[in-house]
Amino acid sequence: MHEIVTLQLGQRANYLATHFWNLQESYFTYQEGEESPVDHDVHFRPGVGADGSETYTPRTVIYDLKGGFGTLRQSNALYELSEDFNPGQGLWDGREVIQQQPAIPQSDYQKSLDAGLPAPQLTSETVRYWSDYNRLFYHPRSIVQLNDYELNSRTMPFEDWEMGEELFNNLDKEHDLLDRDVRTFAEECDQLRALQIFTNADDAWGGFAARYMDRLRDEYGKKNIWVWAIESGSKVQRHQQIKRDMNKARSIYAISPQSSFYTPIIDPPHRLPNTFNVDFRSEWQTSALISSAMETVTLPSRLRPYCDFESSLAGDDGIHKIFELQSTILTDNEAQHSTKPTNGAEPSEDESSQVKTEFDVDFSYDSRYSNKSHIFNQVQVSRGIDPEQKENDGPPTEDIDLGMRRRLRLHNSQPMFQSFHTPLRFPILDSFPRNMFPVSDANAGIQVLSSLTASSRTGERIKAMEAVASRIISIDERESIVNGLGEIRESYETGWMSDSDFDDE
Repeated sequence: MHEIVTLQLGQRANYLATHFWNLQESYFTYQEGEESPVDHDVHFRPGVGADGSETYTPRTVIYDLKGGFGTLRQSNALYELSEDFNPGQGLWDGREVIQQQPAIPQSDYQKSLDAGLPAPQLTSETVRYWSDYNRLFYHPRSIVQLNDYELNSRTMPFEDWEMGEELFNNLDKEHDLLDRDVRTFAEECDQLRALQIFTNADDAWGGFAARYMDRLRDEYGKKNIWVWAIESGSKVQRHQQIKRDMNKARSIYAISPQSSFYTPIIDPPHRLPNTFNVDFRSEWQTSALISSAMETVTLPSRLRPYCDFESSLAGDDGIHKIFELQSTILTDNEAQHSTKPTNGAEPSEDESSQVKTEFDVDFSYDSRYSNKSHIFNQVQVSRGIDPEQKENDGPPTEDIDLGMRRRLRLHNSQPMFQSFHTPLRFPILDSFPRNMFPVSDANAGIQVLSSLTASSRTGERIKAMEAVASRIISIDERESIVNGLGEIRESYETGWMSDSDFDDE
């Protein structure tokens, strides 16, 4: 097996990750002899519940501030009898005085799930927390509430990057977070494939994630680490926007060089087609839109048979680690002509003309592609193609040695390109907003084309960050951050070559 352990850091990250887990749960099959195309062992772990029954829960650690979990409890129907998480009396033998905050009332959606009844339709008004539309049980060790800060606090908001650094350092010194929270899940794996991190990048969670990344790299030096770095796309006052920009610059400087891929995600994206119906004020809706692209583009990593998704992201040189996330919702006619369909998740390497630059939604950058943008690497994943169409396709192209392909691409200055196709459509669950996409029958699922692209636009964005950092960041760290961003930017400028490229020659 090739397992993936997930870390969720912060409120916006948990909104997105909850959609991700709901989708993974929907791929389970319960009919005898029916096998899901998704290998659930990649993201789920077997266990034993409090009553001795077998359980299957996500390999994830969920961090949030006090008040951020809503109605989600650490104990649940699977583990509520467990004594492992009962703190007990301890050394104190005196009288205890227990003070409790008023319990948050459970949503009608959660009540219906608990009762096994049809769930009511969710709306932006009925979703108060990410746990309101959660469909899974988690292992008690997955729930980690950080009581040092409170969600949406006005007196001490969790916004400054340094606050996240300080919080991690204090907690790690006291508990050794890696040993307490991650190691158990990692050691259960037969062959740990990657660590996946959902995190906010433009507030204090960016600092928390950066220090967590340092510890993960020390412990799992050769493992892949995937980072989904979520940035707020809402408009705020100028001084708040400056703080966000500084936090984003620090996150890219500290996290992206240590990650296997780092994908900035604007939540919500700034441009959407008029045919999309999204409430930008609802994190439930905007994170659902993001999940349609994010879950699609990573689908090959958990499909049967095993796909070496990581080598596609590494490209020819492994230098470009910052990717742009884009997606297009396909109609039936567009799906038939956009890509060559295959049955299953079979990779294909085609001519550079297959590289796509126009998508319905760009989740990473505000600027559109220009003719001057150069693409270094692109991985496309399309889903929802009818597998029966494969019979009408021509014979497969002649396979060429991968080393020869690489030399041809370098000689012709062509981008690295790889595509994956699967007939598995993106399901519209009852936890997902209805009527978000322009499709005739949402119950049948939707066809999505999603991509991760490394291009010269990243260099342009980091150049703008350098300018902000040189003016605003304090002098004691300004030089290191500006120089570090400059080194990252250079690798996304066309015509730049690393020392390894010369060595290859």
